[in-house]
Amino acid sequence: MSVILVFLLVIAGFAGWWLSHQRLTTKPWLEQGVAGDFVGLDRSALPTAKIGLGVFLAVVGCLFSLFTSAYFMRMGLSDWRPLPLPRLLWLNTGVLVLSSIALQCAVVAARQGQIDMVRLGLATAGLTALAFLVGQLMAWRQMTDDGYLLSSNPANSFFYLITGMHGLHILGGLVGLGRTTVGAWNGARPGRLRLGVELCAMYWHFLLFVWLAIFALLAGWAATFIDICRQLLT
Repeated sequence: MSVILVFLLVIAGFAGWWLSHQRLTTKPWLEQGVAGDFVGLDRSALPTAKIGLGVFLAVVGCLFSLFTSAYFMRMGLSDWRPLPLPRLLWLNTGVLVLSSIALQCAVVAARQGQIDMVRLGLATAGLTALAFLVGQLMAWRQMTDDGYLLSSNPANSFFYLITGMHGLHILGGLVGLGRTTVGAWNGARPGRLRLGVELCAMYWHFLLFVWLAIFALLAGWAATFIDICRQLLT
């Protein structure tokens, strides 16, 4: 239960940071200017698509928090045998970080109207995301070749389940990223393109955060952190 609370607190912090950048605290009735400007501000302050994506990411965060809680509860039983962390996961983590950075660069370029840099950032993000998925499959292959099969131990099952679920979300994100990339090459309206790039970046940053949490969990760092928190609270 404490694991779920910690994870949800981090999700809430991420959501609070994001909402703080959406101008929710602005008071247009106190601003000076033309009335028509406030209409545009009201429409663009928080697009419906961002709200919908934020709700979806909150649900995804709860899903992974449940997986994490089940992982901690199951590892306390006697038949749990931890498996070694594949070294390839370190490289995959770096690739996913590069993908997230590329999308953030695309966001900055979209806000400045630099369409060529937007295209470069989107293409780089897509290629590195594909490289991440290929690397994950190679890690799976390495684990099975070393005898760590899906059904041979509960720890193995959780490894394939959690990493596979994360990979499916990356794969789903590639669909949206692909549509945004096609729009960037086909001359989509600047406002629409900017929103699409921002949505992709928001989704990618979240999945990067989730992956870092998964990586810490599989490496055993999360368990150490929880033990330290328990000791401080007792």
